[in-house]
Amino acid sequence: MSARPTHRQLQYLVAVGETGHFGAAARRCHVSQPTLSTQIQLLEERLQAKLIERAPGGARPTPLGEIVIDLSRSVLSTLDEIQNVAVNASENLGGLIRLGVVPTFGPYFLPHVLPRLHAHYPDLELYIREERPFELQQSVLTGALDCALMPTPENQEGIVFRKFVTERLRLGIPADHPLAGRERIGPDLLKGERMLTLGPDHQLNQSVKALCQSSGAVLNEDYEGTSLDAVRQMVSIGMGLSLFPEFYIASEFPKENKVLLRDVEGWPLSRSIGLVWRGKSVRSAQYEQLCKECELTLAEHKSAD
Repeated sequence: MSARPTHRQLQYLVAVGETGHFGAAARRCHVSQPTLSTQIQLLEERLQAKLIERAPGGARPTPLGEIVIDLSRSVLSTLDEIQNVAVNASENLGGLIRLGVVPTFGPYFLPHVLPRLHAHYPDLELYIREERPFELQQSVLTGALDCALMPTPENQEGIVFRKFVTERLRLGIPADHPLAGRERIGPDLLKGERMLTLGPDHQLNQSVKALCQSSGAVLNEDYEGTSLDAVRQMVSIGMGLSLFPEFYIASEFPKENKVLLRDVEGWPLSRSIGLVWRGKSVRSAQYEQLCKECELTLAEHKSAD
């Protein structure tokens, strides 16, 4: 099989057919006339067919040339469409993002960032999956997900983690608890207190364990919450104390009157949240931009408070 025509050769052929002159076609294509003429000749040799009749006063397509020119217009139009789709996808963060989110952050942050993404990237499609941090990281590594919003991974081999927020954690106590009258609680006052938390696959579990080790509080091993709502309900009925993250608090605590929030004095309770993606992804620039959009959302959220 002979070599396929290049898109440049097809472009030159169409230009000659439409202008009827090699010089005019060369000017339209911004190349020299010898370059254009040589490429047309190479095209004819590749196709083993005469496409253009050359004459001193100009040039005109042969009958076969007319057919090839029509087909060339179609090919060039398709190439333009491919380019437009790619550009449009690039302007819309790739057109589709399979995004993973942890259940302790995603449901409470996405309502803030999704309107911004929709406004700035109207053709962006988001497929969102909620999962625990370890499963999200594995899905990103295998390609099942493009990226994920999650706390700092313990093992960052093969991935990029770009932090965009440090989320404050606060201590939740029952409204009728003996410590309820204190605005700030020293770690020593938590000695012997029962602490509730989510399962071990959640980073909040590690934060609660660290607080227990530092203060002498006791982790309730008999209860592992399946959601922050479940943990909050257990705290509200006096089953123990727990830690709650900032965005969850902003979303769910305005209507909560049975659980009070307190700071632990001298104990920096926080967690880092960021975007994770594969280290060698060709879409890294798009994920960097997505991270930037998250940062801008946070800035708007704080200015509104």
